[in-house]
Amino acid sequence: MVRRIDVTGAGGVRLAAWEFAESPKIDPPRASEEPGVLLLHGLMGRASHWASSARWLSERHRAVALDQRGHGQSDKAPEAEYTREAYVDDAEAALEQLGLAPAVVIGHAMGALTAWQLAAKRPDLVRGLIICDMRASALGAASQREWEAWFKAWPVPFATLADVRKWFGEDDPWVERPNPSRGEFYAEVMHESPDGWRPVFEPEQMLKSRQTWVYDAHWEELAQVQCPALVVRGLDGELGRAESQEMVRVLPRGQYAEVADSGHLVHYDQPEAWRAAIEPFLDGVLTS
Repeated sequence: MVRRIDVTGAGGVRLAAWEFAESPKIDPPRASEEPGVLLLHGLMGRASHWASSARWLSERHRAVALDQRGHGQSDKAPEAEYTREAYVDDAEAALEQLGLAPAVVIGHAMGALTAWQLAAKRPDLVRGLIICDMRASALGAASQREWEAWFKAWPVPFATLADVRKWFGEDDPWVERPNPSRGEFYAEVMHESPDGWRPVFEPEQMLKSRQTWVYDAHWEELAQVQCPALVVRGLDGELGRAESQEMVRVLPRGQYAEVADSGHLVHYDQPEAWRAAIEPFLDGVLTS
């Protein structure tokens, strides 16, 4: 069963939050006695990418996944802000309006950066933090140019979802070897339009969102995180071992985990191994 809950983000942007559970929890603003978990997807992702995690989390916790601004079924207004501050303020608003705080915040990629910036800003709202495959170092201007070229290379519109799966799982120049889960990941962010299948997001908004963080390093905010924090990397992901271990060192209460046979989409590539990597940390934080 899935339930949508509307949240008002920064600047009045309408956000869609989702519960994926056998029996959805009580409606806000009544607080649930169960520990809260907020799940934040990465750039181009959507809340449904967390469905598998949210379902097993909901057995013991109140787990809610958020479609962040510009993504999924949340607002994509051209005039909206796509800054770091806006994303962090949205997550803050979601925790407060959903009655989840103090919560464990789990973020993948860009969502992980939002999560640790929120934890640094509002330690009263975050009791634990899981960072999944997100670098703290600056990526630089070349990285942004590569992304701009990559978006232009997409053969949109795709005639079928099978074509989506094949291109992102096999034909995309960024794919080193066939990756079916990557194809499924991108199929989930497509919608059918009159001329074929197109992304549910606007690539220009994704680039605008990305340019607010690729030029800067984010070590200072890591050092300000007061709660227990787990850094998780896929062995073939974008976060290298040396940088991940430095992130753990910088975090005042940092821990480390890695998932074998996994790329950047750790929770999507290897859902069972992902669960095994984070569940002991969750048990320690949420039962303490």
